[in-house]
Amino acid sequence: MTHKNNPFKNDDLDNQINEEASVEEIAEEIKEEKKDDELQKKFDVLNNQYLRLAADFDNYRKRQEHEREELLKFGTENALKKMIEVLDNFERGKKALESVEDCVKVKESFDLVHKQTIEALKKLGLEEIEAEGKEFDPNFHEAVMQTPSEEHPEHTIIAELQKGYKMGDKVLRPTLVNVATSQD
Repeated sequence: MTHKNNPFKNDDLDNQINEEASVEEIAEEIKEEKKDDELQKKFDVLNNQYLRLAADFDNYRKRQEHEREELLKFGTENALKKMIEVLDNFERGKKALESVEDCVKVKESFDLVHKQTIEALKKLGLEEIEAEGKEFDPNFHEAVMQTPSEEHPEHTIIAELQKGYKMGDKVLRPTLVNVATSQD
């Protein structure tokens, strides 16, 4: 038999012990939440560092790719500019050999080398700028002479004095031309 009014039983003490146990549980939960918050903060910091690093690497990769393309384009452009001079010398030599009739083999060899050089330059992207009979375009042609003419419309190219070349849309050297003017 239990007695309701147990003089040795202290209900206040029991309540206080139960409250202390719940305070300890709450304190433990708070500590765990703090740990979770700290872990979340560390995760967020590391994640942001990772995202920045990934973006930096992507930008670096794009920049390197662009620079590589520019180097290739620049290298080809310089090679073509140098080869134009060689091409000019071939054409001068070809004209000089036209009057020599006893050197048929020399002419044939020269023509073959000239043709091969032109084909190789075309493969690199060299294009000849058309001029004779076309309308003068200051983007592609450089007028070094003007000749009054009734045979040709005004601003028409009468003669090509030196060939011009381009690579894609870029003019490497304009064509030197003689342009028709009106006879006023």
